[in-house]
Amino acid sequence: MTRIGIILGSTRPGRNGEKVAQWVLEQARTHGSGATFELVDLADYPLPHLDEPLPPSMGQYQNAHTKEWAAKIASFDGFVFVTPEYNHSTSGVLKNAIDYLFSEWNNKAVGIVSYGAVGGARAAEHLRLIAGELKMADVRTQVALSLFTDFVNFSEFAPGEHQAATLSTLLDELVAWSSALAPLRG
Repeated sequence: MTRIGIILGSTRPGRNGEKVAQWVLEQARTHGSGATFELVDLADYPLPHLDEPLPPSMGQYQNAHTKEWAAKIASFDGFVFVTPEYNHSTSGVLKNAIDYLFSEWNNKAVGIVSYGAVGGARAAEHLRLIAGELKMADVRTQVALSLFTDFVNFSEFAPGEHQAATLSTLLDELVAWSSALAPLRG
């Protein structure tokens, strides 16, 4: 069975991402794709700034926190990155968590659910560039949540009805691509 990790890419106190990630998980569990979904909160993986002495592409991790993170990411066939947009990019904590690993990301699909003043569009574009370098296949559909229209007072998550349909399409693409890439991961 295809396993998809929903990575909550913010650890900020009072973060909007927690509500967004829970919504993604709830929608995914009722999606009917046959895949299993798990929320991976970066707050549960307190990785320091990249502290491995060797490049991740060598796969020779020295630290227990890196080995634990690598095992978690290796257990999935694909991912949904839930990302805020900070200063026209993704969060530093998500970028750091991605940078810790290499082969654990390879030949897996990724979908992006972003949020911010312009729906997190620029954060998503940066993640697409990063995904390409990690040999990940990013699906075309993106859920872009605006702080102006999908949140009340910029903090209470209230997604527009159309967002659930967009997420459903993203999940369809993500599961299909994750399954299609399985022979490359073998």
